[in-house]
Amino acid sequence: MTMFEEYEFTTLQIDQHGALAVLTINRQSALNALNGETLSELAQVTDIVAENAEISALIITGGGEKAFVAGADIGELSQLEGVFAGREMALAGQDVMHGIASLPIPTIAAVNGYALGGGLELALACDVRVAARTARFGLPEVTLGLLPGFGGTQRLPRLIGAGRALDMMLTARQVLADEALSMGLVNYVADNPLEKAREVAELMLKNAPIALSLVKEAVRRGLDTTLELGLEVEADMFGMCVATLDFKEGTSAFLAKRKASFKGE
Repeated sequence: MTMFEEYEFTTLQIDQHGALAVLTINRQSALNALNGETLSELAQVTDIVAENAEISALIITGGGEKAFVAGADIGELSQLEGVFAGREMALAGQDVMHGIASLPIPTIAAVNGYALGGGLELALACDVRVAARTARFGLPEVTLGLLPGFGGTQRLPRLIGAGRALDMMLTARQVLADEALSMGLVNYVADNPLEKAREVAELMLKNAPIALSLVKEAVRRGLDTTLELGLEVEADMFGMCVATLDFKEGTSAFLAKRKASFKGE
């Protein structure tokens, strides 16, 4: 029995493979669109993963072949009225994405089709993105009289630069996998993105867990400050690594020409 079997989810499926968890958004009739229930369940799973040491990496993908996540649920969005309701909706979605982005473990989006609007924002909240050759990326919110509200206006420019990000957001055009790779929006393009995501996750899982977590924290904090202060953060994280048993194990294994056995301590 895995840790997830005691929970019941309506829109998500979670499979555990040792230290790797695979989360599938499974609303295929709606192209896996993010409705309120899905966002709530995503937040719940994120909390479970964050609090459980037996999960060391997370892959997020979409059910079926057509879509990773085709966006937010337009039916629900259409019911919003007024500035306050819109702001609260955006903040709720941002909280979910921030929870995923803040996980101390590596996260990989396996994008198997459309990743539009909230779907692209979900992929952007992950550390690494693997795209199917048929994947399509876009932020079409302006066609609905909206702007990306779940982090897209902030995370996309930080990833691919303001010019490219504004081109995507202002034209609402969709980007195919090869262009997404060339602009740095995705890390890999593969025939089977979930299989490739597993391969990438396994490479990550060979490394020291605390070091992986601190790499993420150093990058995340460094992006929000100056280079000078970012280097201070890096030095702090480096010092914390040196104080771990994993550092002793890693250096000892290297000198002894054997495989390291990290314990996350």
